[in-house]
Amino acid sequence: MAYFDNAATTYPKPECVYAFMDSFYRHNGGNAGRGTYEQAANAGKLIAETRQRIQKLLHCPAKQVVFEPTATIALNVIIQGLISTGKISSVYISPFEHNAVTRTLHHFEKKGLIKVTQLSVTKGMRYDLERIRYQFDSEKPDIVIVSHASNVCGLVAPVEDIFVLAKKHDAATVVDMSQTAGLVYLDCGLQTIDFAVFAGHKTLYGPTGISGFVMNSAIDLPAVFFGGTGFESANQDMPDSLPQKYEFGTLNIAGVAGLYAALRWIEETGIQNIWEKEQEHRQKLLDILRRYSFIRIVGSKEGCKYAGIVSCVFDGISSDSAGGILSERGISVRTGLDCAPLAHQFLGTYPAGTVRFSVSWFTNDQDFADLVSALDDIEAGL
Repeated sequence: MAYFDNAATTYPKPECVYAFMDSFYRHNGGNAGRGTYEQAANAGKLIAETRQRIQKLLHCPAKQVVFEPTATIALNVIIQGLISTGKISSVYISPFEHNAVTRTLHHFEKKGLIKVTQLSVTKGMRYDLERIRYQFDSEKPDIVIVSHASNVCGLVAPVEDIFVLAKKHDAATVVDMSQTAGLVYLDCGLQTIDFAVFAGHKTLYGPTGISGFVMNSAIDLPAVFFGGTGFESANQDMPDSLPQKYEFGTLNIAGVAGLYAALRWIEETGIQNIWEKEQEHRQKLLDILRRYSFIRIVGSKEGCKYAGIVSCVFDGISSDSAGGILSERGISVRTGLDCAPLAHQFLGTYPAGTVRFSVSWFTNDQDFADLVSALDDIEAGL
């Protein structure tokens, strides 16, 4: 199977991820914070060191790292926590947000608690900063949420510039780095970035089940989930200390082990090298897709910055049918709306969606050769 679904989860992972997860869990299977014996202490040490590696990678040593099972849960902790303060009414989002953001906001908008507005993006796929400045001046933002890169077309947002404008109005700022952490440089230590969400199993090359966020620890974010923390057990309120306030239940320690190994691999490989190779693979993918007259690439414009994601439509073939045809020929892709219906409305591909290809460091020449063979086969049958 030629794997072109890395935006869903990267595959394969670096070999060191598999090896370290197996070794650590066989020899250190204790639960962190639930005892002082060696296995529990080793688990706690691993978690602490993994936090430090996240801080280093995202350039935010002064910010707190919070682990959650998924980026969706991380976003819910942040969004629901901010809204629960009762001080939030105006929320701005990009047109490219995932349902993890939009469904959460829709829940509160239906109740009449907030108003959600989309940031201005041109048809040329550029964030219109002057228009966004005007939007903020016209209606003050309380929260601004931006996907660092779209999971539909890969467009990278100018987060730093948008958040500078947002902070002029004292808005809380949230960047969703699910498609970019470990791939696209972003200084999350900036004072203009309050929260940055990461997905361990995507561009961080770790396993599923371990994600989280970094946050400005000066922000008083109410807890919205409750449970055991292995800390202050007599207190029936969630502890005020970080990260315990937001880490409920037992952490996925095997997942943390995999993420730890992946972060070491990223540091040794070099984030710039990973970015350059993914860009090389994306260009190779574009060159292949452009050979075929029945394929129309969506949302890719010269001069814009993109992660390794390309969406397209096949003339005369629905996206779901195209995905099935490709699968029969050994090609793995994502089809449909990619859990981001607003992005497809913006791109003009709603409701049918697209065929999404996404590459990684490990995409190889054989994968591309298999893709060409499959597309040649499809073209011959048209």
